[in-house]
Amino acid sequence: MSIDKLEIFAYFKTVMLLQDDLTEYESYLMQSFLSAMNTTTRLPESLNYIQHGSTSVYEHSVNVACTSLKIAYFVKKTLHFYIDVHSLVRGALLHDYFLYDWHENESWHRWHGFRHPFFALMNARKVCSLTPTEVDIIVHHMFPLTLIPPHTPEGIIVMIADKLCALYETFRMNEKKASLWQRRWYRQLRPCLATISPK
Repeated sequence: MSIDKLEIFAYFKTVMLLQDDLTEYESYLMQSFLSAMNTTTRLPESLNYIQHGSTSVYEHSVNVACTSLKIAYFVKKTLHFYIDVHSLVRGALLHDYFLYDWHENESWHRWHGFRHPFFALMNARKVCSLTPTEVDIIVHHMFPLTLIPPHTPEGIIVMIADKLCALYETFRMNEKKASLWQRRWYRQLRPCLATISPK
């Protein structure tokens, strides 16, 4: 498959995933974990850092978590794999918990793509007790840059969701003119985002 065809496929697949509303259970899971993390971690601080295009690290993390849930549902339904959705969501929300602006012209930022999973893991361990699956998600989500692929189905799902969302956000396909609080999933998640506001 050529690069052009791959990009078109990724675009339409991501659009399909991002256009689906969260199910009641998915919305409940996301609200539960976000409500907890918004008060017990520095995750809200990531609203201040841009990840791709006009998308903050916080938005990107929520996009990856929601997309991961959609992929997990498909995998469970079609392949009948067991997926630990709790570790999937927590790992996805913490996969980019590096807490700095990688766009700043600092010499150590040049290796951001290779190193930030380990910064994210170090920061996450300060505030959370992580399962082995969550560690796998955080450390290996940048494969192939991190050389070692994820060892768990959850890690593979988040790795794929991260790539899809990064492409979607980089080319600003994610409703770039809408404010954070008007974007599709954020309307569903508004109750747990109400206390969070970008600075």
